[in-house]
Amino acid sequence: MSLRIIASTAVFAIALSACTTTSAPATPIEARWVGQSAGKYFAAYGPPISDTPVGATTLYNWRGGYNRIKLANGRTANVSCAAQLTVDADYTIRDIRITADRQGATGPSYCEELLTAE
Repeated sequence: MSLRIIASTAVFAIALSACTTTSAPATPIEARWVGQSAGKYFAAYGPPISDTPVGATTLYNWRGGYNRIKLANGRTANVSCAAQLTVDADYTIRDIRITADRQGATGPSYCEELLTAE
């Protein structure tokens, strides 16, 4: 009987070790803003265009950063950024998801250039 328990325990341990939880690495925007005050975000970049209560959180839709930039290829472009912020009851950003983006002046994401600048 004890051999059976040992074998079962070993099989369980092997199965459990095969289950690893991995989370996607945070984007630079998430690293900068998740855990920060939504008030700080909106003070820096302007107010949201809409909000929707969802249980204990609120989804804020934001659009801003309107600018005309010079691209790496020498051309100019009108750019902006749009994001959806999930904010909890204490006004802390729990998630930020980019919903519209353009090529930036120095890379593929204008939103990243805008929202990670110190």
